[in-house]
Amino acid sequence: MAQSEQPMNRTAIYAGEPALADFERERLRAGLAAAGVATSGVTAQAIYIAGFDDTADDESAKRLQDVLGVSGQAPEQTGVLVLPRLGTVSAWSTKAEDIARNAGVAGLQRLDRGLVYRFDGTAADRRTLADSGVLHDAMTQTLTDDWSLLATIFAVPKPRKLRRVPLADEGQPALHAANRDWGLALDDDEIVYLAEQYMALERDPTDVELMMFGQINSEHCRHKIFNAEFVIDGEPQAASLFDMIRASYKAAPEGVLSAYRDNASVVEGPIATRLAVDAKRTYRLNEEPVHLLMKVETHNHPTAIAPAPGAATGAGGEIRDEAATGRGGKPKAGLVGFSVADLRIPGHGQPWETDADAPAHLASALDIMLEAPVGAARYNNEFGRPALGGYFRTFQHDEAATGLRGYHKPIMIAGGMGNVRPGHVEKHHVPVEACLIVLGGPAMLIGLGGGAASSMASGADSAELDFASVQRANPEMQRRAQEVIEGCIARGQNNPIASIHDVGAGGLSNALPEIIDADGRGGSVRLRDIQSADPSLSPMEIWSNESQERYVLAIAAEALPVFEKLAARERCPYAVVGRATADARLVLEDCEATSAENARPVDMPMSVLLGRTPRMTRQAKRSPVRPAAFAHRDLNLVEAFDRVLALPTVASKSFLITIGDRSVGGMTARDQMVGPWQVPVADVAVTTTAFTGDTGEAMAMGERAPIALVDAPASGRMAVGEAITNIAAARIAKLGDVRLSANWMAACGDEAEDARLYDTVRAVGEQLCAELGLAIPVGKDSLSMRASWSGETGPRTMTAPVSLVVSAFAPTTSARGTATPQLVASDIADTRLILADLGQGRNRLGGSALAQVYGALGDTAPDLDTPAHLAGFFAAIQELAAAEHLLAYHDRSDGGLAACLAEMCFAGHVGIDIQLSALDSDATAALFAEELGAVVQVDVDDVETTLASLREAGVAATEIGRVTGDDRLTIRHGEDVVLAADRIDLHRRWAAVSHAMAARRDAPAAADAEYDTLLDSQDPGLPGEASFDTEDDIIAPYINTARPKVAILREQGVNGHNEMAFAFTRAGFDAVDVHMSEVLAGKVDLTAMQGLAACGGFSYGDVLGAGQGWAKSILFNKRARAAFADFFAREDTFSLGVCNGCQMLSALSEIIPGTDGWPTFVANASRQFEARTSGVEIMESRAVLLEGMAGSRVPIAVAHGEGRARFTDASDIDRLAAAGQIGLRYTANAGGAAEGYPANPNGSPGGVTGLCNADGRVFICMPHPERVTRTVNLSWAPTQWGESSPWARLFANARRFVG
Repeated sequence: MAQSEQPMNRTAIYAGEPALADFERERLRAGLAAAGVATSGVTAQAIYIAGFDDTADDESAKRLQDVLGVSGQAPEQTGVLVLPRLGTVSAWSTKAEDIARNAGVAGLQRLDRGLVYRFDGTAADRRTLADSGVLHDAMTQTLTDDWSLLATIFAVPKPRKLRRVPLADEGQPALHAANRDWGLALDDDEIVYLAEQYMALERDPTDVELMMFGQINSEHCRHKIFNAEFVIDGEPQAASLFDMIRASYKAAPEGVLSAYRDNASVVEGPIATRLAVDAKRTYRLNEEPVHLLMKVETHNHPTAIAPAPGAATGAGGEIRDEAATGRGGKPKAGLVGFSVADLRIPGHGQPWETDADAPAHLASALDIMLEAPVGAARYNNEFGRPALGGYFRTFQHDEAATGLRGYHKPIMIAGGMGNVRPGHVEKHHVPVEACLIVLGGPAMLIGLGGGAASSMASGADSAELDFASVQRANPEMQRRAQEVIEGCIARGQNNPIASIHDVGAGGLSNALPEIIDADGRGGSVRLRDIQSADPSLSPMEIWSNESQERYVLAIAAEALPVFEKLAARERCPYAVVGRATADARLVLEDCEATSAENARPVDMPMSVLLGRTPRMTRQAKRSPVRPAAFAHRDLNLVEAFDRVLALPTVASKSFLITIGDRSVGGMTARDQMVGPWQVPVADVAVTTTAFTGDTGEAMAMGERAPIALVDAPASGRMAVGEAITNIAAARIAKLGDVRLSANWMAACGDEAEDARLYDTVRAVGEQLCAELGLAIPVGKDSLSMRASWSGETGPRTMTAPVSLVVSAFAPTTSARGTATPQLVASDIADTRLILADLGQGRNRLGGSALAQVYGALGDTAPDLDTPAHLAGFFAAIQELAAAEHLLAYHDRSDGGLAACLAEMCFAGHVGIDIQLSALDSDATAALFAEELGAVVQVDVDDVETTLASLREAGVAATEIGRVTGDDRLTIRHGEDVVLAADRIDLHRRWAAVSHAMAARRDAPAAADAEYDTLLDSQDPGLPGEASFDTEDDIIAPYINTARPKVAILREQGVNGHNEMAFAFTRAGFDAVDVHMSEVLAGKVDLTAMQGLAACGGFSYGDVLGAGQGWAKSILFNKRARAAFADFFAREDTFSLGVCNGCQMLSALSEIIPGTDGWPTFVANASRQFEARTSGVEIMESRAVLLEGMAGSRVPIAVAHGEGRARFTDASDIDRLAAAGQIGLRYTANAGGAAEGYPANPNGSPGGVTGLCNADGRVFICMPHPERVTRTVNLSWAPTQWGESSPWARLFANARRFVG
């Protein structure tokens, strides 16, 4: 909330609601007991702290209490408090203050939330509780038993002051001391450089300048190692690492529109229909080229120290990279990946997890994987970007030849793809006197020095500096900023943005110099015009903090009014902080300085700041590693398969997937879940280019890091190969259309590791990709991948292998044509399975999952021995797909052929009979080798054609078996059955890790219920039975009539408006973009609308209850309340509320006629965000939007955290059903109302998930029909369905209703 001129003079503390479910309380009690804190029970209660100024009165306090839903009673002052870390501003606070302001609470300056924990019996002391780490995250929260702190929680310390380094008096030792004390991560050459420059300037440097220089010139930002000169074994190398990456682009530049010079890379896309609002705020479809942008980032260090916010801001930072591409881009779909050490799940230990010693200053692998994926998913969910791909690896290994290897310092990958308009690919020149603007949230003491911290090995910097580099995520603010950017983009050639950069590492101290340096400009910046939520910040902290959700823009002065109007509409904060100058000098002025000497905290030539510091030289030595051979021949294959299926790298990733919205945006064509049983085995993610047509975009990943301990260059080639064999499942015109992002992780500073990195980069960039015509136009490096700590037996260091994570992106020719691993059952077709083996029968086991689960590594690793075979494989698969020969496709990777075949069986709920004898005399190697390749299913009549096609491409191809009807996996080697097992037993073993993780993170009962569904051998899968002809065009009579208007209503944080607008546009409406800021201001007249659609998303970040803040901003605003009440009363109107809009309209029930008994919507029973494709049944009801659809049982997209219907009276549900006001319910796969999880994803009684008012004109539902009006956008649909899914009828019914 913007600070008032009035001083804050009163603090109120309100008791809130109970904060934990029963299972969460028990989990806390058990956690405390494990930490040595005994208690028979624990409870938690929310408390709210409000700070008022003199303008507040009793009405202000009463209104705030109504907004918060509290009585105004103070909490009992017993127990311990968990508060946002003192001195910080929580994201909850920012959003709640927005709600209060928009609800008309006068005189409120600050509002925040905490929890109070109370214990049965004698409570432990505060220090013991804090040390346990059970109740709070010390990185982001404060635990205290001092209740008096609440009265001063908003007190602001005096502003911290500018500091100078006494270089003139003390010389270079003063700079060395500042480097150490302030965590600047400067090397000795840079200190010498700075000393020389400041001697020439004849003054001492300020802390603002040094911190800025440290961030801009950190390894994280400057990539000094990738640009360094390498000397290996005494021989200078001709090319830098970056030179060798660029060699791939030089060999294949065709179609690449932007490489290496922007925040993301851009490649040519097809012509498609793009949806955007016009000058009258009406959504229109326009045909133009839709280019594809791509970016993949890492956020390893922040995730290691604070997993949830670290991963969240990693996802957010990458989203900003896409948005800040060219003159503005639109993020579309994301991916997330993790590499960690052994999980060591309590009660689920594995025989290979033998080393429990781990660094105490970093989060454990288990905590990272319980918390970080949720952080990343929540950011993507709330921003509104589907997370459609990723990877997850656990690995640690220790033997004499390799030393201790693994990922106590984790890898956190955040990436994605988006679109950019043709005229916006290139940034424009920044004109002299251009306005320099900061768009987004205010400055806070967040992420200070994060760029430098990320450049250090974990354990090398102090815990205090780690605190400073923790970051805070507010995706709702980023959504607001994105809407401003898209408003600019929609103006086409009149886009006011000349240039845009994201604010990431180094904060404004990096971003503002970047935006002016590109055109040789300087800048004059006013420090105090930078918006700040913390008056105590020093000049250095204002300038260099890494507060998230910010961009810097350069806009010509004459275009500023256009931008300002867009920002005001979206309620997105911004500040014009300075101007670009012709003089290439950066000046930062402080109007609050207490002396003339300090009036310019920065005053330096750009050439000094961004000058050519001495080029780094790396001395490296090749040191061949000779790991022990892996003795595998006497292994018991049943036990081996059991272990491999339990390795997290191989096992089901369901617990990572269902927490992430995969349908938002309405353009997902292939997510991770496959088939009617929704098994997470997809090889590739695919989106449609637009809301019409069949073209699309594909992305897939590849990484094979353990191989690097045997042969580092081979691991790089295998990573590329895996990415290609994954993305080959999509329909792509040619291999050259695939472009790669290469993310390089290594523990540089060791001569042998430096040499391995160099050799791997050369093998991939200069050799393999250049030969295949695979450009690598984008990437990232993170080269401090080691963790050091004082172990149980002395000092220890865990070093990561050289780790290349490859992400492949490509335009697709047919989004509908993507192949999946779902096997076609034997009663549908007579088919055969064929192995396409790029390993050519070598079956090498080094670095395999099999070796890992026996504590081994192996001495001979798989490799891509002949690159041309990979190109031939890709071409052959595309030809077979185009000829419609491929019935199923799955790549062979982690877990080898055994895992590949098992996953195909899981997806199809079928059995198989496989013969290995033609593959290898060694059955174990044939089953578990992780050579590149794929298994395809083809009709028996297409076997010879398929074999010939693959063999002509140079690929070893072998018919290996068939699908059976006995639901068993039978593996033969000659006459011997070497492995036979029930599919269900194998599926449960494969899903056991996901179940164990979900049971520790979510409601255990929900996790158990989902795990038990795998026992049902008769499960028919999702229903697909429409009671009407989906291709019947009921709106045809209205085509040549006037298009009625429907308001696409959104509030800040709503993210589902585009797909809603398309669904109504397709149905014959003029969909009008209406923001609540306009409604509250009286700028929009709802009387001109015949329909109203309240969209999905996270209004105000869902604080104060999902949809509640949105509703209260209407109910507490006299003008808005009257406008909505009048609209609902008109009998010629209809209203639709979906997800967040459903929650909001349910909270408006007091002004909607005929809603007696409507429920409110509260947290899912699982206490987790649920993103699924669920089956629903359309009931006979009064809902006009469901007319003629009753009796249908069909799939639909679900994505919500608070979707459980809670009725005031248990009899309400029966009364509403009898009145025909329940229109939609979740259905069990076998039929009937779904009461159990996950068919009922939120626990609503009777599966209720859609209701109407008494006359049927107002319909609310938690699932998302607007996202899946096209069959291609359903995760699974019956093959006989055409272009339109059954859900298109809902919107057509709206058009028929208005006439």
